[in-house]
Amino acid sequence: MKLLSFRFEEEERFGPKVKKEEAVWDVLAVQQELQVLPSFPSKLIEGIPQGMEFVEQIRKLTEAAAKSDNPEQFKRSFSDIEWLAPISRTPKNIICIGKNYADHAKEMGAEAPVDLVVFTKTPQTIAADEQTVSVHSDVTDSYDYEGELAVVIGKKGKSIPKQMAYDYVFGYTIANDLTARDLQSKHQQYFLGKSLEGSCPMGPYLVTKDEIPEAQDLSIVTKVNDEVRQNGNTGNMIRRVDDLVAEVSKYITLEPGDVILTGTPAGVGKGFNPPKFLKAGDTVKVSIESIGTLVTHLS
Repeated sequence: MKLLSFRFEEEERFGPKVKKEEAVWDVLAVQQELQVLPSFPSKLIEGIPQGMEFVEQIRKLTEAAAKSDNPEQFKRSFSDIEWLAPISRTPKNIICIGKNYADHAKEMGAEAPVDLVVFTKTPQTIAADEQTVSVHSDVTDSYDYEGELAVVIGKKGKSIPKQMAYDYVFGYTIANDLTARDLQSKHQQYFLGKSLEGSCPMGPYLVTKDEIPEAQDLSIVTKVNDEVRQNGNTGNMIRRVDDLVAEVSKYITLEPGDVILTGTPAGVGKGFNPPKFLKAGDTVKVSIESIGTLVTHLS
């Protein structure tokens, strides 16, 4: 199921994409009007801990809407909504994996790391699909893009066994790990260079794991102004999704709504000679098979 969060008539809402239409089912409107369920979450992140039971509730609501006397009253055209990030606020910092593709590590002047490289971005960095974000020219002149598969955790867990890792995954979305390379280098760690405002666009959809049974065979393509910069596949990750969930959970408790960015393939701006950093007026599109395309405008 492709889920999205959106704002309609100044209210934050969510629902699944209407099949074969550029529209979303407003499941909150369905519940309010038809009272299909005894209760229902008001935000997408509130339903995630319920896992597939939550997905089934959404399915019941959309089926009831489709069978109602006026199904159109429960649809919101994409042209009439403001897109929001599927998860607008994570429970803790966004968990990011560095150098998880050997070709990216090489273009950054390093060998593939033996040990896991982990850093974080603040929750305030989250931006939505089609949102315009700053290149922060006041503090950096080397703003870069990184298209990534993002894993959304659905169940609380600590020291999760690798063979059970996917039980703790709710679904997947797309992220663009925007990075100020000069700040990243200057501070000898990643936090400030990775946490400028709006530096983690996510979306457009949160796709439930039942629709992506194999997360390790998805094409990932990043374009800047329609020029292909990154063209990779999640199958080339050094550490797979289950490896990452198991390893990270050794040290911190994962919670529903936590997001893990799984790393980026080769083709980032810094990897070119000369570098191709972002500038105001650029548009970045990150496409991942079975999820969609995340669009970010720079100003």
